[in-house]
Amino acid sequence: MPPRSPLPPRHGLAAAWLRTPDRDRTRPVPWTTMGAWLRDRLPEQVDVAAMLADGRFVDEDGRAVRADDPYGPHRFVWFHRDLREEPPVPGAIHVVHRDERLVVVDKPPFLSSIPRGRHVLQSVVVRLRAELGLPELSPLHRLDRVTSGLLLLATEQRWRAAYQTAFERREVRKTYRALAPVRDDLALPVDVRDHIRKERGVWQAVVVPGAPVNAETRVELEATTADGLGVYRLSPRTGQTHQLRLHLLGLGIPIIGDPLYPVVRDVAVDDFSTPLQLLAAEVAFADPVDGAERRFASVRRLPLAPEA
Repeated sequence: MPPRSPLPPRHGLAAAWLRTPDRDRTRPVPWTTMGAWLRDRLPEQVDVAAMLADGRFVDEDGRAVRADDPYGPHRFVWFHRDLREEPPVPGAIHVVHRDERLVVVDKPPFLSSIPRGRHVLQSVVVRLRAELGLPELSPLHRLDRVTSGLLLLATEQRWRAAYQTAFERREVRKTYRALAPVRDDLALPVDVRDHIRKERGVWQAVVVPGAPVNAETRVELEATTADGLGVYRLSPRTGQTHQLRLHLLGLGIPIIGDPLYPVVRDVAVDDFSTPLQLLAAEVAFADPVDGAERRFASVRRLPLAPEA
């Protein structure tokens, strides 16, 4: 791990850091200056020459690294990346609960939980670190960008382990609701059990027939709407990527508004017109720190309309 960063967070994000390799006496060092090493280490990710000229790389004392500084082994360098412009995601982040250890929010669709890829500033973590003054705020579980509803976050790093362990041990009871077609020939409730695999870089996850079960969901029909759709109560016992979306697809009732299932749709990054009708509606658990019973509910209801 590096020493403490000499750069303060920016937009709620800690500075990135790099370290020059340890000395290897068996091979000659290919760099004579820190500028040469940075240009080799970051050939396409950042404009190294411009950042060096602007003094945006700093060492552990906070001193700007110059292009002609002599190269040395085991040296740390910090910097902030340039962030691309992002279309603002509409909709409010409702703070459902906040205390010393936990923040529970009800997020709108299309807002990423964490800064990632094309969604950095437009993420729950980056927005709320600044708004709530909590620089260590971090999520305790996953919630897809296109899914709406409850997301639990730890206020500080020291609280993460206890709550993440509760999620890993399946001690947190989560209830989702989804809007999907009704099949008169589908016997409900039903427990869906299968094996889901999601490969890195591939949009869709897949069910692997015959593989050991790693995904379980109980599916119940709660109500039908005036236009003949069903409101389904989904109780996952596991948390595989896209589990609920795949399980309803497998039952022949794909969730309304899904951009990935049954087929991948080409949706522009700034198209917020068709929310996925999947809502993380309720969370309940015994608090692993003090044993108190916790129960939270979303303020949103199906069907989910585009938010302003």
